[in-house]
Amino acid sequence: MKNFVEMKFSAKLKNVVFARAAAASFLLEHNLRLHVVNEIKTIVYEAVTNAIVHGYLNNEAEIVYLRLEIDADTLTIKVVDTGTGIEDIEKAREPLYSTREYEERAGLGFTIMDIFSDELTVQSKPGEGTTIISVKNIDYDAV
Repeated sequence: MKNFVEMKFSAKLKNVVFARAAAASFLLEHNLRLHVVNEIKTIVYEAVTNAIVHGYLNNEAEIVYLRLEIDADTLTIKVVDTGTGIEDIEKAREPLYSTREYEERAGLGFTIMDIFSDELTVQSKPGEGTTIISVKNIDYDAV
């Protein structure tokens, strides 16, 4: 029952809404509970927003890559940017840490993704970009 979708889009904040909607549309036929769909949309929102705001520093000429894949009861979300990268991944994953605090950012993106994911992997190299991989176990039979 493996199925996937891949897309790329301009690093514009208005495309975050598109990415969330695309994720929800991809999941429609799977009869998931509403809270699970909302958690997945939130993971996509946070990962894509981080790519645009932190990875690309709001440079709308850049490209964000999104891949969603369902294999049996597992959903994998992959968001990739080729932007600034993260110098200290462990520091970036700390709650309330933000490289853009002057923009009144909460610094909770990784924390939220981690809470809603069963597994969250962050791969990054300064000057080369960041890849976020979120794995979520989805239970079709839950009522």
